[in-house]
Amino acid sequence: MIKNIIFDFGGVVMDWNQRYFYKDYFRDDEKMEFFLKNIATDEWNAEQDRGRSLAEGTEILVEKHPTWETEIRAFYENWTTMLRGEISENVAVLRALGETDFELFGLTNWSHETFPYALANYDFFEVFGDKIVVSGEEKLIKPDPKIWQVLIEKYRILPEESIFIDDNAKNIEVAKSLGFHTIHCTPNINLSEEIEKITQTVS
Repeated sequence: MIKNIIFDFGGVVMDWNQRYFYKDYFRDDEKMEFFLKNIATDEWNAEQDRGRSLAEGTEILVEKHPTWETEIRAFYENWTTMLRGEISENVAVLRALGETDFELFGLTNWSHETFPYALANYDFFEVFGDKIVVSGEEKLIKPDPKIWQVLIEKYRILPEESIFIDDNAKNIEVAKSLGFHTIHCTPNINLSEEIEKITQTVS
């Protein structure tokens, strides 16, 4: 029986993309893509999600790429512009689940410095109560299996009784290997239907 449903946040219930800021900043898509793929990379940003401070991450990158200093410093100065808003159809599913007997959890790769902004500005996070594991607080990030272990041990849940939802295919693979039922959240799926399929087939 499914008892628990675990949500990733970015790409599932929150729409965040660096391009929401840098598109207007650069007004040159080719230059923007060069910057995001070679300077302020996903790998660099992930270290802040792993717990490195925004200030330290910024200074490390400025030292490495001094000619891009202005653009680099603009990243976290304008982070809230990159957070466009909630993904309404999936948030509606989340709110509906909040009225059921399922236990709801969050497992997110997110900086401990920026996550409080999302908590303060999007009330749907209240559905989770305090049952959220944030990578920046744990100094671990998906797809490291250890962060799922934090969730399992902290809340005493069983993977076989749980659905894990994420937009990242690598994270889905790891969750499956740990025994979770999974939903790869892509833009074309109906999240409510996918949850129902699993709950009906798992007894």
